[in-house]
Amino acid sequence: MDNMALMKDTFSGKTVLITGHTGFKGAWLSIWLLKLGANVVGYSDRVHSPESLYVKANLQDQLQTVLSDINNYDALNDTIREHNPDFVFHLAAQAIVSIGFDDPTATFLTNAMGTECLLRALRNNKSSKVRNVVIITSDKCYENVEQNFGYREHDRLGGKDPYSASKACAEIIISSYVRSFFNHDDIRLAIGRAGNVIGGGDWTKDRVVPDCFRSWYNDSVVKIRSKASTRPWQHVLEPLFGYMTLAMKLNSSNIIKNGEAYNFGPHIKNNVSVETLVHKLFQNWTKLENIDCCTTKGWTFSREEHFSESKLLQLDVSKAYLELDWQPVLSIDECCELTTKWYHNNKHDPSSALRECENQIDSFSRLALQC
Repeated sequence: MDNMALMKDTFSGKTVLITGHTGFKGAWLSIWLLKLGANVVGYSDRVHSPESLYVKANLQDQLQTVLSDINNYDALNDTIREHNPDFVFHLAAQAIVSIGFDDPTATFLTNAMGTECLLRALRNNKSSKVRNVVIITSDKCYENVEQNFGYREHDRLGGKDPYSASKACAEIIISSYVRSFFNHDDIRLAIGRAGNVIGGGDWTKDRVVPDCFRSWYNDSVVKIRSKASTRPWQHVLEPLFGYMTLAMKLNSSNIIKNGEAYNFGPHIKNNVSVETLVHKLFQNWTKLENIDCCTTKGWTFSREEHFSESKLLQLDVSKAYLELDWQPVLSIDECCELTTKWYHNNKHDPSSALRECENQIDSFSRLALQC
């Protein structure tokens, strides 16, 4: 892909603001942009745990960090005014479906009103240069009717659960700001929709991959819920490449209409069940750990459902392919291999986090250039 070749020229020497940079995707994005020579400024409410990728990769020593809530307007306003970023990636979110049920108020405040707070700060910080803004929502922003074909960007927004609804609300707020306030030339904004991202360094509660490796690190059996649910699984580098491609297109052309949304999902063959994903991960894990897969049971399925989840979800990525020259790179097997390798190496050498991320970014970049 030509996009990969142009990436360093686009971001090298530029100031990039990432909200949510201490989270899983935010940390991977920070590592990639730092490799490209960007000046990264991170804005997050907290460092989530000593095990987080942000800590393990020593990112606190490589970029500038502002620790504050996404709804703290004064802190956001001051950060934008002080650093005057060329690019903004908004990833700060309450990203866990189960927490949405436990605390819907905080979920709506973070995901909907936090997005509004960022937009308000951007609006009130006029700049002599164009700011390219990519806001990340979710594939769950669609009104999921369990259809057996991929959702397209013009499909109806909705959400049966608080997390999904909060992301749909954020999209409506973005649309309102674009049409009301961002019809001038100094803000170029687009939306990235992706979800069900896997990869090394994720330790988030109530996610299938972290749950698996937490248990397997301790040679224990993991309980998996919703084994038949099908998701568009993708390695974390796939959507991040999409987000950066979207930012490059905003920066280099007027092809993208302000406020446009783009899906970033995997190959259709990557839409597999939770059971299939766990089986593939476990096969890789036992191979790397020299465990007899036939005699070791790595997981069991829970019959208890504490909250309702959609059973089928797919994305249509043809718009990104046609307009952005972006396409998914990795098969589901390659996604699982990269993910398992990261956790295996981290288990045996905890200092390897940054090195393994950079190696996987290099490998992914070579594959993307061949597409």
